[in-house]
Amino acid sequence: MSVPDPLSAQRLRAELGNVTIGSDIIVLSVAKSTNDVVSELAKDDRAEGLVVFAEHQTAGRGQRGNTWESAAGKGLCFSILLTPEIELQDSARLTTWAAQTVASTIHATFNLATTVKLPNDIYVGNRKIAGVLVEMRARPGAPHIAVLGIGLNVNQNPNDFSDELRKKATSLAIETRTPVDRNVLAIVLLRKLDASYTTTFHKPCS
Repeated sequence: MSVPDPLSAQRLRAELGNVTIGSDIIVLSVAKSTNDVVSELAKDDRAEGLVVFAEHQTAGRGQRGNTWESAAGKGLCFSILLTPEIELQDSARLTTWAAQTVASTIHATFNLATTVKLPNDIYVGNRKIAGVLVEMRARPGAPHIAVLGIGLNVNQNPNDFSDELRKKATSLAIETRTPVDRNVLAIVLLRKLDASYTTTFHKPCS
């Protein structure tokens, strides 16, 4: 199974156009965790909508301290800097929104039946294909910072998964039996996220 071209920040940014999510894009060859990278960049007052991709994560994580495994150059592992107008205790709304958006994008793009296993996992059949993780940080007198991490299995084949995960995980390439252009998929997914984010999590100006 061949692997399409590497992710290109320049291509992604150019094709997204005028958006909030994806207004600034960084692609790293390797990172411990894209959530950690975005959290650090947020300290420098980076604008909402920054997206950081990593071709390989060495310490990706999911809910409840679980790890997120992903073969280098095969999936979409990225995090988004957000400043939603919600309280810290309402962070589950972000998780639900993100998981449902990922699931609906997979269904619409690949005609695959998807289900969301609360709070944050996306399945095709009885195998996990994606997951989301939201981490929030309070800011007195300003909208709280949220870092949304998304991991999506794209071009993995069964041998890319550990023995433990092989019977529990799947990828778009496995399900569709064809490799997927990750740049094209990233653009579609970021557009879907951007289209619903502002109306869902920002109050309209009066």
